Amino acid sequence: MKIIIVTGMSGSGKTVALKMFEDFGYYCVDNLPVELVSNFVELTIDSERGMKGVALGIDIRSGLDGLDGVIDELKHKKINMEILFLEADDETLIKRYKETRRNHPLAADGRLIDGIHLERQRLAFLRAKADRIMDTGRMLTKELKQELRAIYVDGKSFNNLFVTVLSFGYMYGIPDDPDLLFDVRFLPNPFYDPDLRLKTGEEHGVADYVFSNGDAEVFLDKLDDMIRFLIPRYIDEGKSALVIGIGCTGGQHRSVAIAAALKRRLDTIEGIGVRLEHRDMGKNITRIAGR
Repeated sequence: MKIIIVTGMSGSGKTVALKMFEDFGYYCVDNLPVELVSNFVELTIDSERGMKGVALGIDIRSGLDGLDGVIDELKHKKINMEILFLEADDETLIKRYKETRRNHPLAADGRLIDGIHLERQRLAFLRAKADRIMDTGRMLTKELKQELRAIYVDGKSFNNLFVTVLSFGYMYGIPDDPDLLFDVRFLPNPFYDPDLRLKTGEEHGVADYVFSNGDAEVFLDKLDDMIRFLIPRYIDEGKSALVIGIGCTGGQHRSVAIAAALKRRLDTIEGIGVRLEHRDMGKNITRIAGR
């Protein structure tokens, strides 16, 4: 029987993940005290209840004293166990806590950011022991479910790297979080074609215009080659999230078309998750139409 310890930062999506494991046929227990973990695992591994596996939610609320030794003991017994560590950047965690208006378990009497930093320190040993690390910072709930299903139901490989391809417009500011940033304002601009101006790069006519002179395809070939070179090296480094920014003037035509084409290429790489986000698509349409 498979035992999965679901852990990580408060606000990173552990409760959502446990609910998904329950949907997958796992028996789920959240906030199990560390003192009970060994006995619970021993009782469940020989269970005849027809469970696909067991998912245990363990985090800062459970108390971490002795957990390091418990994990080593279970691994020494060669129990089929895996640690799934969920995390997100500070900005995302702060935003989620403000939206839910919940208190961070380590920041009841202080600043939220201090509680987050303290939790990272206390969970560092768990992250180091994790078999899988998933950065949920840019994931929608449905995307998290898709990734978990691919790994734990469909048996697909996953190398702890989730790639976000982000289109944007320079006129609205450069995003704060891209690891790699590319300017595609050198490509043919559909804005100057009256028939395409109010359309987006998701539409075939606009994409055809962007790719019309051959430069876009050459650019994509070179970018695709570089990213495929970088990805295994990022994985070896332990990187869990990669954001690739693609920018044009308004974030409506060129960057959208290139980002979508790049996403289709990256989807063919085994072992990573890929999502597409258009930050500014539609803003320019609204601005022009409102004149």
